[in-house]
This record gives sequence, C-alpha cells and structure tokens, in this order.
Amino acid sequence: MAEKKANPLTDLIFNVIVPSVVLMKLSGEEHLGSLMALLVALAFPVVLGGYELIKYKKFNFISLLGFVSVLLTGGIGLLELDAKWLAVKEALIPGLIGTGVFISTFTKYPVVSKLLFNDTVLNLDVIKQKLTEHGKEKDFARCLIKSNYLFSGTFVFSSVMNYVLATTIVTSPSGTQAFNEELGKMTLLSYPMIAIPSMVMMMGIFYFMWRQIRQMTQLETAQIFKTQ
Repeated sequence: MAEKKANPLTDLIFNVIVPSVVLMKLSGEEHLGSLMALLVALAFPVVLGGYELIKYKKFNFISLLGFVSVLLTGGIGLLELDAKWLAVKEALIPGLIGTGVFISTFTKYPVVSKLLFNDTVLNLDVIKQKLTEHGKEKDFARCLIKSNYLFSGTFVFSSVMNYVLATTIVTSPSGTQAFNEELGKMTLLSYPMIAIPSMVMMMGIFYFMWRQIRQMTQLETAQIFKTQ
C-alpha cells in the first residue's frame, strides 16, 4: 500500500488558492454565475480528498469533518441560508476537534501522545528506559497532559478566529455573487490568519515536548529521534 506523503503545496493550491480565485473572480453572471462558481470551487477540495482516499485508502475523523465542512458550506450557499450559519459552521468543525482532543486527556490515550510521542518519530524504548531510571514517569505523564491541553487550545483558537473572520467578512446574502466573493476572500485569509498561526502553535508544543524529554532523560537530540 502506498504511503501518503504530505504535500502542503498541493493542499494549499486545491483547498485554498484555486477555490478562492474561482469564487472571487468567476462568480459574476458574465462568467460562471454565483451557483456554478460555488459548485466548481467546492469541487476542488472534494476531488482532492476523494483522490487521496482512493489512492491511499486512508480516511480519518479529521478528514471526515473536513469533507462534512465542505458539504455544509455548499449547502448553505445552495439553499441560500442566512450567512450567520456559515460562521456557526466555521466555528463548529475545529470546535468539535478541540473538544475531542480535550476529552482524550481523561482517557488512557491522549491525542497528543499518539501524534508526538510515538515510535515512528521517537526512540520510545530508550526514552521510557531513561524516564524510569531517573524516576520521571509521573512528571512526564503530567507533561503529556499539559501538552494535550495546549493542543486542544490550538483548535479553540481556530474555532474563535474562524467565527470572527466569517462574521466580519461574509455579510452578504448567500447565493449571491457578493457572498461567493466574500467566501473566497475568507478562505484566502484563513490561511495566513488561522492555519499558519495554528501550525506555529503546534510546533511550539512539539518543541516543549522535546525540551521536557531532554531534561527528564538527559538524552541528546540524536538519541531521542529516530534517524531512519
């Protein structure tokens, strides 16, 4: 089975740039019209997601929420619902993910431990051995819980910012050319204003984990991370 290789440029082009350009530049009646432009713009992330599902046979909860988000956006535009529902939808998706991450803190498997503290990236056997030798197992468990709270917080940030961006930019009635253009502008701005800051926060969490592992195990970076 082919392993999926992340391609941020492809994701950016198909999920942000192309849909935004279509909505902002081709929604006029002299081009595609508001309805067809909306359908074409939404088709790009749907087709990309479907292609990846078929090729890599992978489909997780977050991917499902992303697919549902696209369908809801299309439904709001096609059914010409009040634009306030777009803001609710934009806040709901990351809010649900953040809630799931927060709840996982009270289980045996916090989400952050699956993402960051796993044997595909780290030399877990060596790290766990050193934690035991230094009597730091409980301290590190608290570190994981704190990291999980921080990770959940990144989605809270995304949820709040999505709502603010949607209510500030998308003010025209759905189903109109102006609505499409505003939706395209919101999609374009969401990357530098929400996606990039969220990525920086997650990198900060990873840095925090790395520092804690080094301090608690006295291992060097080369010993912590797998080289192959």
